[in-house]
Amino acid sequence: MIHAYIAILIFAMSPLAMLEFFAWYCHSLIARSRGCDLSAQAREVSGLTPRTIRSDQFNRLLQLIALCPEPGGDGHQLRAVSIYFGMLGFVRSLSRRAFPGAAKWIESERDGCTYAAAVVLDRRIAYSKTLISRQAIPSV
Repeated sequence: MIHAYIAILIFAMSPLAMLEFFAWYCHSLIARSRGCDLSAQAREVSGLTPRTIRSDQFNRLLQLIALCPEPGGDGHQLRAVSIYFGMLGFVRSLSRRAFPGAAKWIESERDGCTYAAAVVLDRRIAYSKTLISRQAIPSV
């Protein structure tokens, strides 16, 4: 009988452990993106400055990213950050009354997700420029 309880405990704890690893992975992606500066062109296209990047701009950045060709390699990271952004919003709505102090940290993380999306947009704009320059036909 005790073996069944241990199995149930392991079964219940495994998704929580995976969720924790996922959160740390996403947090590391956000931390890495904060070390990147946005190009002037990315700031112009998105209308962002480092001081104005807020979580309410995340979905608009995703729409702009969808317009750019994918260079490969950042799609899964963008999906992970998008899922993390949604999870943080869910946690924020659940914890608003129970843990009001957590709201500031959650909003900071969501702002970080937005900055990570801006960095992906910057990379894709640079990739698009590279593709266009390769396609340019020299004039005769």
